[in-house]
Amino acid sequence: MEQAPHEHGTAAPDTGAAAVPHAAGRAGWAPAARATLHCLTGCALGEILGMVIGTALAWHNVPTLILAIVLAFVFGYALTVRGVLAAGVGLRAALRVALAADTLSIAVMELIDNGVIVLWPSAMDAQLSDALFWGTLAASLVLAFVVTTPVNKWMIGGGKGHAVVHRYHH
Repeated sequence: MEQAPHEHGTAAPDTGAAAVPHAAGRAGWAPAARATLHCLTGCALGEILGMVIGTALAWHNVPTLILAIVLAFVFGYALTVRGVLAAGVGLRAALRVALAADTLSIAVMELIDNGVIVLWPSAMDAQLSDALFWGTLAASLVLAFVVTTPVNKWMIGGGKGHAVVHRYHH
């Protein structure tokens, strides 16, 4: 009976740390940075694609930002779902894992990333051919990584976020 807290079955929200002792025990900066890099990859793909599409189609700023944010969430979730599906989990369960693991991380990343772009002078008016477009986008993603890494460290330490996804990678 003492082994029950260490099983990797479906855990209630308050048993996450016990269900993933290796993640909670290693709630250091390296696992948090890897989780953030995973999130950043999906967010950056969606963000860049959304910005490129909106800018190329000469959309106004708000629709371009909305498209970029939506695609960042789609690509971020898709990368996690892909990994969980590869572990043999069904689509519905994989979607639930991705939503639980990535929502806060992606939301923080998008808030910082788009906040930088909106606040950077003239960045919203930059075109694809402008160094300002790509420089601001790169700087915003770097800052989003720096701010989101402690969030992921905190979530992993509590057995949440990518600690949940980690169960499916072994």
